[in-house]
Amino acid sequence: MAFLRLGSKPEVFHREAHSWVCTSGLPSDICINIGELSFKLHKFPLLSRCGLLEKLIEECSNGEGSSLSLRLDDIPGGAMAFELISKFCYGVRMELTALNVVSVRCAAEYLEMTEDHGDGNLIMQTESFLNQVLGNWADSITALEACEEVLAHAEELHIVPRCIDSLAAKACADPSLFSWPFPVRETKKSPENAGLWNGISTVTKTRHTGEDWWYRDVSFLSLPLYKRLILAIESKGLRPESIAASVEHYARRYLPLMNRQSSFDDLHNVNTVTTSEADQRVLLEEIVGLLPNKKGVASSKFLIRLLRTAMVLHASPSCRENLEMKVGAQLDQASLVDILIPNLGYTETRFNIDCVQRILDHFMLVQQAAALATPCAVEEGQLTNGSPDSLKPMTMVATLIDGFLAEVASDVNFKLPKFEALAATIPDYARPHDDGLYHAIDVYMKAHHWITDDEREQLCKLMNCQKLSLEASTHAAQNERLPLRVIVQVLFFEQLRLRTSISGWFFVTDTLENSHNMTATRECRNGGADDVKQRVSELEKDCWSMKEEIRKLMKAKRSWRNFTRRLGFNRKSNSCCAKGSKPSNLGTAAAPSTGTTQQNCENIEVT
Repeated sequence: MAFLRLGSKPEVFHREAHSWVCTSGLPSDICINIGELSFKLHKFPLLSRCGLLEKLIEECSNGEGSSLSLRLDDIPGGAMAFELISKFCYGVRMELTALNVVSVRCAAEYLEMTEDHGDGNLIMQTESFLNQVLGNWADSITALEACEEVLAHAEELHIVPRCIDSLAAKACADPSLFSWPFPVRETKKSPENAGLWNGISTVTKTRHTGEDWWYRDVSFLSLPLYKRLILAIESKGLRPESIAASVEHYARRYLPLMNRQSSFDDLHNVNTVTTSEADQRVLLEEIVGLLPNKKGVASSKFLIRLLRTAMVLHASPSCRENLEMKVGAQLDQASLVDILIPNLGYTETRFNIDCVQRILDHFMLVQQAAALATPCAVEEGQLTNGSPDSLKPMTMVATLIDGFLAEVASDVNFKLPKFEALAATIPDYARPHDDGLYHAIDVYMKAHHWITDDEREQLCKLMNCQKLSLEASTHAAQNERLPLRVIVQVLFFEQLRLRTSISGWFFVTDTLENSHNMTATRECRNGGADDVKQRVSELEKDCWSMKEEIRKLMKAKRSWRNFTRRLGFNRKSNSCCAKGSKPSNLGTAAAPSTGTTQQNCENIEVT
């Protein structure tokens, strides 16, 4: 820490109870009272340096040799600053540091210690030293913190803006280019840390300079000063990512709920922290306002944690809406654990379904706006003039919402309209597979076994049976909770998938045989009989593997037919086939079109 030594005389002041006494040998003729402390001094040293005291002494003096008593309760810095000023007036050794220079500078201005009352007066000395302090990062931080005690006077003397500008310029610069030493702030002092080695202090250590080197230092500032510093740094063009990281560091320091996963126990322990709930609410709303508007500069986990804390602290609706919009803009970066936001108080559901719905709605608005602003657009579930990668955020959110639905579907208070609204918000093209949605529907039906058949039918319309995997289809075909129409639909699409697979196998087999014959003839002509045998052996292995797969598929098919026959669907299925088209041979039939398949499936009747 920088320091400046002034004066050369030895110490002449000593403390007696609540009084400071000058032991110069002459009796005191003036008493300066500041709060509970009094300074028993002499008029002449004070008159020669302080314009204000000169005026007050002249006004209150009753004659030569009379003793005066004055009160200076309004002096900036209080008794501590006046003690240093008294030493300066007497020429006693004193030391200015980054910690006391601000209060001494303000007190000197208050006492009118200008050059008119002696060369090298205290205003000039403190101004010169303050410029030296502002050249160092750590000293600038210390000086800015010291401004809190004399904020009004420091603002009037433009000390606060000068400290902020100095810090903002240093935060935006690359410290490695200037080899700036940044000593680590010591939070605890011990005798071991206070030692000297060859007369050199070993306490100060040079900090490693990365992008986050300044986050911790500025987090010690009060909220008003921190806010002004961040705005100054932002105006100088620092990366939004660095600003957001600093704001996150500050929030985690002063908002206790940010440092742990919110639980129902935490909701009742808000008042156990050192700061009040009202102060934390104001702090959170200011922090949200400081976050850059650029998407992705703050993590979704941090934003959702802020949103949870805002709900616990009952922040303003505009603050919560702002956070929901920020989360919605980058919902694809969130995880399932993040969006499981607990509800407060005695509400219907355990988790906040409405909040997730609002976040999802904003995400869809952002995606639609992005699709309109770019050549890549989605029409009727097809991606045109673009790459499938542009659908990746939508697909990730679809998986996230399906997982969320499965997690909260077991809540008996989760109403069906809310389930349908949340699931239907995701467009069909965003789900490559509907396994996750099917799982959520199954969990909901299991937990809400009292819903009617019509409601089950309505719920199952949310999923596309054609997009179920083999494992999900097998489970659905045996699921007693599903409506019979859905089970038949699943079996129909699985039979269609089996036919398509077999047709493709026959095509591949014919191609391989033709290729084998042509290759064998060519190799024989070239004299490569050994190579031909090796290739034939490899093709035989491939054919054998394909036959095994066909056996497994046929076995699954027979089990499904037996399952439908036990349910009594065989007669109706045959009549359905008679109405539509003749059953085709598995070996020669081609797969019908998607539209025809859907129509045939919907025409199936169950009695």
